[in-house]
Amino acid sequence: MRVSNAQEKFIHEWGKLCTQWGVNKTMGRIHALLLVSKDDMCANEIMCKLCLSGGNVNMNLKALEQWNLISKVSKEGERKDFYRAEKDLGEVFKIIVTERKKRELDPLLALLEEVKCVKADCPESSEFCKMTKELHRFAKRADHALNTITGSKTDWISKILLR
Repeated sequence: MRVSNAQEKFIHEWGKLCTQWGVNKTMGRIHALLLVSKDDMCANEIMCKLCLSGGNVNMNLKALEQWNLISKVSKEGERKDFYRAEKDLGEVFKIIVTERKKRELDPLLALLEEVKCVKADCPESSEFCKMTKELHRFAKRADHALNTITGSKTDWISKILLR
C-alpha cells in the first residue's frame, strides 16, 4: 500500500472513530490530517486535501483549538495562520478524556447533586434514592480516577498504555 493510500484510509477511519468520542467526523478527519502531516498546514491546504468547504474547515479548526488538540502557529513572512496537531499521544489521550469528562460526567454529577434532596419515604422514592445514591458514588469514583489520570504526567500514561 502506498503512503498516500494509507494516509487517506487513516484519515477516513480516524474521522469515523472520533464520532465515538463526541467529535464530528469532519473534525476527526482534520485532526487526523494534521496528526500525520509532517508540516503545519493552513486552512486552504486542509480544504484542498480533504475536499471540504472553507466554512466547514474554519469551524472545525476552531473546535479543535478549543479542545486543545491543535494549535495555531505563525510562519514568518506568511499572513495566513497555520495549524499543528498535538503529537504527544499521551497528551492527546488526556485531552480527550478531559473533554469527555467535562461533557458527560460533570453534568451527571451536577444532576445527581440536584436530585439528592428527595426523601426516601415510600417504596418509589426509596428505590429512586437508592439508585441515585449508588450512581453518585460510582460517578464520584470515576471522577476521581479520571482526575488522577488527567493530572498525571503524560509519559506515565504512555508507558502504561503502551505496555
